[in-house]
Amino acid sequence: MYQTKQTPRVGIYEKALPNELAWQEKLLEAKKLGFDFVEISIDESDERRARLNWSDDEIYSLRHLCEQTGIPLHSMCLSAHRKYPFGSADKHIRKEARVIMDKAISLAYKLGIRVIQLAGYDVYYEDANSDTHLRFIEGMQWSAKQAEKAGVMLAVEIMDTNYLNSLSKFEILKKEVSSPYFMAYPDVGNITGWNYDVCTELMLSREHIVQIHLKDTYKVKTNYPGQFRDLVIGEGEVNFADIFKTLNNMNYSAPLVIEMWAKDKKWKQNIITAQKRLNAIGKETNFPIFTSLFD
Repeated sequence: MYQTKQTPRVGIYEKALPNELAWQEKLLEAKKLGFDFVEISIDESDERRARLNWSDDEIYSLRHLCEQTGIPLHSMCLSAHRKYPFGSADKHIRKEARVIMDKAISLAYKLGIRVIQLAGYDVYYEDANSDTHLRFIEGMQWSAKQAEKAGVMLAVEIMDTNYLNSLSKFEILKKEVSSPYFMAYPDVGNITGWNYDVCTELMLSREHIVQIHLKDTYKVKTNYPGQFRDLVIGEGEVNFADIFKTLNNMNYSAPLVIEMWAKDKKWKQNIITAQKRLNAIGKETNFPIFTSLFD
């Protein structure tokens, strides 16, 4: 079968840009840095959860900014469920989890967001057990039906905790949630950090992957918990060369997102450093990204 080689769109995680920037500034910075889109964050903080209550005027004003700058909000990182998980023993928390999901789907629909990344936690601040797992599955089944109504994709992140830290585990979950609007959003850093064979994992779920986080990490070892964030790409142990070779063999063309954090004044240089490193690896592996920036 003939396959056409495609270059994936590459986005930047909102938290890689300074929080004090206004939305127009964030979008323009992303454009100047050569990205195709921004991934908006709806985390557990009051500030970002408040976005779920934006008025239509606020929502469509932001969408208009995206249209003006040419930088859409293609995806949403919805980690607010860490504080309000579907697997909680508290029925009031589970009720809030559903409210958050309904509001997130509505916000995504109005902003034109295609993919909502879900946090793969049954619970986070509570003890996990078989009941939290079953409640999480029930919550995902319900969520998938809400997403189907809106035509918005839900994609579960492969996480930094043991509960859902591999695509192998996602495939088991997928059998319980068979909706075409319930897919996988692997983070290659998290999979590496938990010492899984990333390339085998990617091949296993190739039919279910709708987007990928590019992030660097240090692996979990005996008496060492690993490091799952705040690294500039190229500083950790993720084998991006092998990953890019695998994505090339998969003929992967869905979006990629660089996940980093703006922790200091070097945020922009850190992004550029990551882009250059990924671009060099892309050239070596015939999986080009950012070629127009550095050729």
